[in-house]
Amino acid sequence: MTSTEHSAADRQGLTYYPWWLDNLADDATLEGGAMNGTARGAEAVRAIVVKARELYEFQDFSYAGDFGDNGFLEIYDASVQGEPLKVVVTVTRNAAGQAQDLAVLHRPRNSLLLFSRLMHKRFAGTPLADHFLSDDS
Repeated sequence: MTSTEHSAADRQGLTYYPWWLDNLADDATLEGGAMNGTARGAEAVRAIVVKARELYEFQDFSYAGDFGDNGFLEIYDASVQGEPLKVVVTVTRNAAGQAQDLAVLHRPRNSLLLFSRLMHKRFAGTPLADHFLSDDS
């Protein structure tokens, strides 16, 4: 899907659902600027992505589509608690076509730090919270 294929609803992220979220390799990994370390395993990656999407007030996609032989790219604007985010997601597929390695870049830094702290709160009391900044960090 390219930016020219988006409807008005898609521009708010209301209908877009990443194909890869239901096609994660069992040993998928997720890394990002808002994260400490690497999340490993389909269950952990899915949980983080689902919670992140819940924080976004909107997603305004400028691109979502294949790149290279095994890659998929998403580029979008979003906001969290009124703070703007620009986001780039790269997905690398394995030989079976499953999403294997994901990397997420959020910017600017102040919005990234807010996002990370909000994710820490969402995962409080679980091992996944350690991937994000606490209010004490």
